[in-house]
This record gives sequence, structure tokens and C-alpha cells, in this order.
Amino acid sequence: MSARLTTATARRVVAQLRHDPRTIGLMIVVPCGLIGLLAWMFSGTDEFDRIGAPLLGIFPFVVMFLVTSVATLRERQSGTLERLLAMPLGKGDFVGGYAVAFGVMAVIQAVVASAFAILVCGLDVAGPVWLLGAVAVANAVLGCTLGLFVSAFAATEFQAVQFLPAVVLPQFLLCGLFLPRDQLPDVLHAISSVLPLSYAVDAATAVTTNPEVTSGALADIAVVLGFAVAAVVLGAATLRRRTP
Repeated sequence: MSARLTTATARRVVAQLRHDPRTIGLMIVVPCGLIGLLAWMFSGTDEFDRIGAPLLGIFPFVVMFLVTSVATLRERQSGTLERLLAMPLGKGDFVGGYAVAFGVMAVIQAVVASAFAILVCGLDVAGPVWLLGAVAVANAVLGCTLGLFVSAFAATEFQAVQFLPAVVLPQFLLCGLFLPRDQLPDVLHAISSVLPLSYAVDAATAVTTNPEVTSGALADIAVVLGFAVAAVVLGAATLRRRTP
């Protein structure tokens, strides 16, 4: 894996994104719109402060997963990936470049969504605001890397979209958003403990409720980023040159 080739790949992807305003709108505007809708639904209650922070991480996670998986699959279907890998570019360089490019978009998305939730929607955060932003960034990066990984197993864009309920919804149900994880049945609690979204929700919830939670939240963020790194490694190992 070459830093020069990885950077060149990232620049190519960023250049493509700059000429695709609809995708940029999907990544930046949609999470803010969903957060705003949620704040509007629960206006006049404390419910938005309870679930707003966890969803601040979940919405970018879902959007980045969808966009990245479809974009990577399109590269393979169009033959671009095969042509790139015929050059000195390796699979690690390709996946790493995509991870860097979409990771930059994930950071922008998470920062904008966090600022919108706090400054516009009035999300009350007991802990450090920057820490909530870090949770959102880690979650968006996780969605990006998981999208890269699962794209290797899809033959069409429709199949890539089908991975959304298969990979994301179980995490959404078991992450502690609807029911605290310690109240789940033993088997489901054990499953939730190996799902990265659970740690993201734990960190976001702790930041909004506890002003002195920095070390615990940072540990949860580290776990999420560890899953993201593992997804990049697995994505490089399973990447196929073309779709059969």
C-alpha cells in the first residue's frame, strides 16, 4: 500500500464528488433535515434531548453506508476498478483512497449535523460539545468503511441497497436506543456487545447526560474507530476486480 497512490485515489474521488451536487446534498443536507424533523416532532418535550444525540450519530452512519457502498460498486461495474488495478494501484490503495475521501466527507457531514442539532435545534448537551461531534464523526466514518466492505458482496446497486436492512437495522434495534442494552435478553445483549453502533450510542448518550464522561466516551469512540479500521482491512481483502 502506497501513501502516494492512496492520496491520488482520494483526490480522484473528491474531484468526482465535487461534480455531483445531488450526492453532496444527500450526505450533508439529509441528516440535518432528519434531525430538524425530529426536533420539530418533539418540540415542547424533553424527548429530543434524550434521543437526539444518538440519532445524530445514526443518521450520518446510514447515509454514508448507502452512498459509499453504491459508489464503490459502480466503480466495479463500470470497469473503472479493473482498469485501475491493472496499473500499479493495489486493492489497499483503492480502498484506502476511498476511505480517506469519504472520510473527509464524513467529517464535514458530522460537523454540520452536530452544529445544526445544537445551534438550530437546541439539543442540550451536558458534556463537552466537541466530544459529541467526535462521536458523530466516528459514526459517519464507520458507515463509510462498512459501506466499502459490504460493496464487495453485491452484484448490483439494488443488492447494495439491500444490505442496508441486513447490516444497519439489527444494529439500530439493538444499540440501546429503544431499550437500554442492560435490559435486553441475555442473548441479544451479548449480540449488541459486538455491534459497533452500540458503542456509538453509549458514547452519545453519556455525553448528553453526564458532564464528566470524557474518558468513557473516548473509549467507546476508540472501539467504533477500531471497527472502522477492521472494515477497511476486510474491504481490501475481499475487493473484486469486476462484477461477475
